[in-house]
This record gives sequence, C-alpha cells and structure tokens, in this order.
Amino acid sequence: MTRTRLKLRAELELAIRSVRQAAVACDTIQATMVDSETVHKRDRSPVTVADFACQALVCAAISDASAVKAVVGEENSDALRGEEATALRDRVVGHVNTSTQQNASAEQVLDWIDSGNHDPKTDARYWTLDPIDGTKGFLRGGHYAIALALIDEGEVQLAVLGCPGWDRLLCAIRGKGARQMPLGVGEDTKGNRVRVAEATNLRFCESVEPGHSNQGWSAQIAERVGISAPPLRMDSQAKYAAVARGDAAIYLRLPVKSDYQEKIWDHAAGMHIVNEAGGRVTDINGADLDFSRGRTLAANEGVVATNGAVHSKVIAAIQSTK
Repeated sequence: MTRTRLKLRAELELAIRSVRQAAVACDTIQATMVDSETVHKRDRSPVTVADFACQALVCAAISDASAVKAVVGEENSDALRGEEATALRDRVVGHVNTSTQQNASAEQVLDWIDSGNHDPKTDARYWTLDPIDGTKGFLRGGHYAIALALIDEGEVQLAVLGCPGWDRLLCAIRGKGARQMPLGVGEDTKGNRVRVAEATNLRFCESVEPGHSNQGWSAQIAERVGISAPPLRMDSQAKYAAVARGDAAIYLRLPVKSDYQEKIWDHAAGMHIVNEAGGRVTDINGADLDFSRGRTLAANEGVVATNGAVHSKVIAAIQSTK
C-alpha cells in the first residue's frame, strides 16, 4: 500500500497557528489562575487548567485540518470527569470556547483532550504534544514551552516550539533548517533563520528542578569541559531553544534514576530544532534519540544537546565521570 506523501509546509503552518492560539490561551489563564485550578498527577507533578485547555486546542486544530490525526500527548481528561471536577472542567471548556469562538460541549472538549491518548506503536505517523512543558515554570512565572512535533517512521519531520518567556516561536522542517519568529497570533510563518553559535561562550543550561537532572554530575562535566560560568537554569524545552539561539552551548539532562525513561513529548520538538539549527542532540552515550519505541525514549539514557562543535568533548567528559 502506497503511503500518502505529507505536505510538510502546510502541516507546519497548521502547527504554528495552533501553538500560537494555545499561547494566547496560556497568557490569559496565567493572569487569572487560582490555586484550585491546579491538580496533581500520581507522580505529584502539577497539571493546570492551561495544560488541559492547550491540549484540547491543539488536538482540535489537528483533528480539523491535519492529514495526520493521531496525537501522542502528555495529558488526559481523567481529572476533569465526575461531579467533583465540575468547576475545573467548566473553566477548561470556557477557555477553549473563548479561544476558538465556538460553543463546544464539555464532552467535545474532553474528547479533544483524550484524542492525545494515541498509542504510537499502532501507527507510524503521529503528532507528539506537550501542551505546557515546564508546568512548574508556568506556575512560577518562569519559562515554559508549548512543544509540538510530527513523527513519521520514528523520525521527527517537523517541530514547533512556542516559548512565551521570550515571546518567540521556533520551528523546523526536516532538512530545511530552523527558523525563529514572534510568537504572537497573526505574525508571519516564515521568520528568520536561526543557527547555533560557535563554541566561544561555553555556557550550559539545565533544569531548574534538581529531580529532572543530576546537577552535581553536571558540575563535574562543566569542569572537565572548561566551563566556569554558572549554569543557565530554566524549565522546559526552552533549554533546547537556548542552544538553538546561541544563548547556551550545551544542555544537559543527566539521569537521576537508572530506570527512568524520557518521554517523547519532552524532547521531540526541541531536539529537531537544535539539529536543524546546526547543533547535535544525542543521549549521554552519544547515541541518537530513538523515537521508534513508543511513548518513551526506551533505548536512550539521558540527553545531551550542544552546538555541535563541543559535542564529542562533552560526551567524553560524561563517560569519564560515570
């Protein structure tokens, strides 16, 4: 059976529109949020009205206009179902309808959220979405990202990364380079080419949360590589954007647990943009990130993103300090 060739430029423009729409909703929600609009998952990580609304908005746009309907998203609607969740659910539905200027029912909005529950092992083509990557950053008014990528046969074909903290949107189509543009709705969809900086400023970035990366190990690696500047710490895939933009030369996500598997939605968009900007992304052993194993990067250990010029030196430093 012949597979339909994807019109990647059209899919990218759809992705840009949906991420911009979600960013506007995030901004509105962030300005009016109260504590009751945040709940916690089983792993104690927070999820907010904005996470749910953004997933609904992006999934609705994909369902309406993309040639690829399958979505592997981070969230599901479990916390919004039942009488006890009425107030939270109503807030999500209200924000979605305000953003889309529609009058979708609660059930329709929940269905949009749950359309992100696709099993990637059943379909070679799908979108992967983190509606708010860095929810803790969102809650504290720091960096967060809206991350969307299209995967085909285990290869990322395009990616969009909305970074409200910089009011910037970065995007890339496979083999066409990375571009940067304003995040605002109605702005252009072409932007300007973005490339990683040369290895003259060896600043590295890592997660704010110590539970996300082994910061003590990072310090050892920094010393081996000859980095004296303090780390740039921020939440979310904005760290990938920092490398692609030249704000940092290295992003380290070093394992804190031997059995932890990174989620595909936490890395697909950022990895693709750094690679297309001329950088390099692998795991800590120098292996390419493998998106063919399902919802996690089961074949990989940790993540290293660099401007490319220092990548082998960083990998060598990691191996010598294991």
